[in-house]
Amino acid sequence: MTTEDEREFDDLLLLLKETRGFDFTGYKRNTLVRRIARRLEALKLHDYSEYRDLLELEPEEFTRLFDSLLINVTSFFRDAAAWQRLREIVIPALLDQKSAGQPIRVWSAGCATGEEAYTVAMVLAEELGMDGFRDRVKIYGTDLDEKALHVARTGVYDDRTLADVPIDLRETYFEPVDNGYTFRRDLRRQLIFGRNDLTHDAPISRVDLLLARNTLMYFNTEMQLNIVQRFHFALSDPGFLFLGKAEMLLNHSDKFEPVDLRMRLFRKIRPANHGNRASWSGVGVAADLASRLPTLASVALASGPVAQIVVDVSGNLALVNSKAEALFNLNPRDVGRPFQDLEVSYRPAELRSVIEQARQDLRPVDLREVTWHRVGTPEAGVFDISVVPLLGAGTLVGMAIHFNDVTRYRKLRDELEQANQQLEQAYEELQSLNEELETTNEELQSTNEELETTNEELQSTNEELETMNEELQSTNDELQHINDALTTRTVELDEVNRFVSSVVRSLGDAVVVLDEGLRVVVWSPGAEELWGVRADEAVGEPLAGLDIGLPLDQLTPRLLAALVNGADPVEEVEGLVLDAVNRRGRPSPLTVHLSHLRTEDDTVHGLIMVMNILDQDP
Repeated sequence: MTTEDEREFDDLLLLLKETRGFDFTGYKRNTLVRRIARRLEALKLHDYSEYRDLLELEPEEFTRLFDSLLINVTSFFRDAAAWQRLREIVIPALLDQKSAGQPIRVWSAGCATGEEAYTVAMVLAEELGMDGFRDRVKIYGTDLDEKALHVARTGVYDDRTLADVPIDLRETYFEPVDNGYTFRRDLRRQLIFGRNDLTHDAPISRVDLLLARNTLMYFNTEMQLNIVQRFHFALSDPGFLFLGKAEMLLNHSDKFEPVDLRMRLFRKIRPANHGNRASWSGVGVAADLASRLPTLASVALASGPVAQIVVDVSGNLALVNSKAEALFNLNPRDVGRPFQDLEVSYRPAELRSVIEQARQDLRPVDLREVTWHRVGTPEAGVFDISVVPLLGAGTLVGMAIHFNDVTRYRKLRDELEQANQQLEQAYEELQSLNEELETTNEELQSTNEELETTNEELQSTNEELETMNEELQSTNDELQHINDALTTRTVELDEVNRFVSSVVRSLGDAVVVLDEGLRVVVWSPGAEELWGVRADEAVGEPLAGLDIGLPLDQLTPRLLAALVNGADPVEEVEGLVLDAVNRRGRPSPLTVHLSHLRTEDDTVHGLIMVMNILDQDP
């Protein structure tokens, strides 16, 4: 990335920290860049500033971003061989160091959706029994992702998620529910899930077993050191650490020792106990006492390889060996002088206060790695100085001061540290490459799971489409039945219509059926031929509105009277002759016969008018 891109990227991380409380500064930058780039590509954005503007406008995008950054790849009994070694080595060792009834505390850091926490619960329940598990075990599962923690708290998983759980454990520890299987409620109370940021929040203390599998690999080296120190503090003494296959603790051998390095099982190392040095006694203190020492003791003191000085209880120089004489330019005439008047009392270190402290506490006081730049020497010397109270018959008789030259050891240690730093750097590079590879594998696995989810969604959509197809097929069958019924009815109706048409044709030359409003209901083919008006033009129209050659002024009053009268009008109009004109304009005298159109209950609801053409004389 360019400098401008890095600045915009840092601004984006700052926005996440200020608005949502997620501090990703300790995470590996390359991983964050890759994950955020996926969101930019999905949203068709070009740079981080555009994405930041989108986050401010659409807060729901934060959820999709965190789902991308917080990769929740986990499963039951993940890396089964490692879990088997945990059951064979760590769990027995953990139980051996615990007395009967003593509580067992477990922390699953970065638990995601909870499969890891429930897995260790099943392992401990198998070892302790159900009652022992309920009475002694407490398991804490923590993560940053609240959405994943909700799934963990619910403890409900589908068949695909439980595929790696042995069938006997599934039947023992899971109960069927509507949408899958849930972990047993009586054991579920021993598991507590909550949010914990490993980079800032305080760790859970007094933990006997800590699981952080493939969690450290997302952090940079500095943050990993910080988190490992927190893990060391969280574990009891001794406690066990279970990591993922990409994490090796190469740079933390002072805090953890491997139980099974290949399976990433480690044990906490106890803090070293530094005891006090044994005091050097049996040396005369005053000058007169030195004269009474055996010759061998005097020679041994004088020729010792370590510079030594003895100060009596009065604070005067009592003894000095040849090594100290050469180192501090002392001579026999200085014996008996007040120690505070000598240069050695304040160079290479301020010894007067140290002597007073040792006198009051009656215990040795050590000064480590005191650097002294001597005049005339090209390099500084490094000394370990010990001030030891000298007791005789339970009474303080003087103070012995030892100057141990550790310059050569300091150089060797510096060279060793430099070599170790180079080795650690190589280890870190190897660890970083290994973690990058594992992170890529995690992302590939996450992508694979996303593809599997997409495949399942497509399968579900296909099933829905198949269901809709079957529903449409069923509807089509019903419509076919209805169509068949309508076809049958149409055939019957056609037969009825032909019959009625035949009847109508048989009644007279022209037949017209009228409703109560004298609107045309039936207009026979004879009427079409006689008046030249088609049936579709006449049906539904008032008879008085048709332009036909009937003298309607004579006929209409009779029609109305027939409707109102209710008696059979045939007698009233029998022999009624109308002077009509046919469609060709020629006179066509007609006889008209009327009858009522009745319903089944004998109610009149129209008239039937039958017209016959009179034969005319030639």
